[in-house]
Formats: sequence, structure tokens, C-alpha cells
Amino acid sequence: MTLKKLIFLLFLGILISFFVYKNLKLKDEIKVEKEENLSSYYSNIIKDINYTTVDLKGNEYIINASEGEIDLKNNEIIYLKNVTGFIKLKNSDNVNIKSDYGKYDMSNIDTIFSKNVVITYQDSKIISDNLDYSMARGTMIITKDVVFTNKENILHADMIEINTITKDTKILMYDINKKVKIKNY
Repeated sequence: MTLKKLIFLLFLGILISFFVYKNLKLKDEIKVEKEENLSSYYSNIIKDINYTTVDLKGNEYIINASEGEIDLKNNEIIYLKNVTGFIKLKNSDNVNIKSDYGKYDMSNIDTIFSKNVVITYQDSKIISDNLDYSMARGTMIITKDVVFTNKENILHADMIEINTITKDTKILMYDINKKVKIKNY
């Protein structure tokens, strides 16, 4: 073997060793970076949620959910799954609410129930896809495919607005040319 070949092989060995070392070091750096990213992520999911609120008039509002996720941009908002709500009004019957999802604002206790919303009150049932409940305003605004049933009627409307304090109820269609559909038994 000539001296040139030996120098060439030595140089080639050093070059290959350098690239192998750099490649392994890069893999280690990527692995460390991934581990750091994982350790810096904090979960904000809460299981088995229960909030209870009583206003100055003695009305009670209870909300339960199987799971919730706190909004990272606003920690007063929590997104809920498998939601049940109970409104216990002073001198009135209870209102029960169920839905697949909810958005609860801890700062003002407002709750938006969504998807497969079922509201029961006395012998009445309201089914919809959206309910905006505000304890502070004393309102329930029910929208999207609203169907109201009781012992005597089935009613289809675009929106039902209920004042939980006065019990006044508005049943509306968005299009003034359309009418609320009512079927009597």
C-alpha cells in the first residue's frame, strides 16, 4: 500500500467518523428537544365536573359534565362534554337540561349548551341544537331545529325565548313570512 492510499483511507475514515458523529448528535438533539416540548405541555382537561351557583334570590344552578377543557386563551371559559344542567328556581318547578357539549363562562355563569339539547320542565320537553342560558339575565334562548312538546301540542319553531324570572315566553320564526307550526293531539 502506498503512502497516498494510506493517507486517503485515513482521511476517508476521519470523514466518515465525523458524519456518523454529527448524525448521532443531531438525533440526540432532536430527541432531547422532543422530550423538552412534551414536558412543557400541560394538560388542561378536567374529568367529572360539577359547578353549583346560588343567586341572591335563592335560585340554584347546577352544571355537571363528564369532561371539560379550559380555554388556554381565556381561563374563565371551559368547554364541556356530556353536559347536564339543573335550574332550581325559587317558587317554581325545576328545569333539567342535557346536551352533548357546552361552553361555560365561570365569570358570569352563562352557559351555551349545544348538540342534542333536551330541556324538560313539568310535562313539557324542548329539543334543539342550541340553548344559551344566562342566570344573570334570567333568559333561556333556544335555537336551531326547535321542537316543543307537551300533553296537547307539538310545536316547531326557529327560536323560543324564555324569561326564567317572569316565565314570559316568545316563540319565533326568523322569516316573517313563515309561521310557527303547531299540531294539536
